[in-house]
Amino acid sequence: MALIVLSGIRKSYRDGDNRLNHVLRGVDLQIDKGEFVAIKGASGAGKSTLLSVLGTLLAPDEGRYFLEGTAINFNADLSRIRNEKIGFVFQSHRLMPQYTVKENILLPTLAWSEESTTQAMERAKELMTLTHIEGLANQYPETLSGGESSRVAVCRALIQNPLLVLADEPTGQLDRENAHNVAKLFAELNEQLGTTVVMVTHSDEISAYAKRVLQLNGGQIA
Repeated sequence: MALIVLSGIRKSYRDGDNRLNHVLRGVDLQIDKGEFVAIKGASGAGKSTLLSVLGTLLAPDEGRYFLEGTAINFNADLSRIRNEKIGFVFQSHRLMPQYTVKENILLPTLAWSEESTTQAMERAKELMTLTHIEGLANQYPETLSGGESSRVAVCRALIQNPLLVLADEPTGQLDRENAHNVAKLFAELNEQLGTTVVMVTHSDEISAYAKRVLQLNGGQIA
């Protein structure tokens, strides 16, 4: 069953000389529930722009986006959809230094509530165990390695049990061994939890962990 359907997605930006730069040129894409898809492309190919559209962070100039069969209205407040249905993993991890590992993981659960529920805390514990960081629960981000920080970011993305996890070059700041470990983790979580994962990367090695690899060239999916 299709989780995501993009139809004719276009996005352009103006550069410093006011010239129009066409980044996405009519992207058509379908991603089914439970897939692990990697989108490859050179730097500047529009991978992050496409991921921002998928995450409802950026409105396209043209085209339609259907999530679970429902058209996304980019003029509406989409914050609840992002919080409850979409998990994000960024290249820079974006952990809050003043919070512990466990608190960082639980942050998305506080968007609409003053405190995390018992159920959320149990899920955080399960995710930390699943990603082998249960022993780091009370540590702060400054004490973590790059690989450990990536695992915390993955747990945070999964805490709301989202339909979709979007990963933007999640291994870009890691050494080769940790990059492979994180990519393998995405594959394992996709297999065990059935969470749909879309990851953008420029690496052939990292994209090989996905079940389907797509190429973004000239603003279109090849």
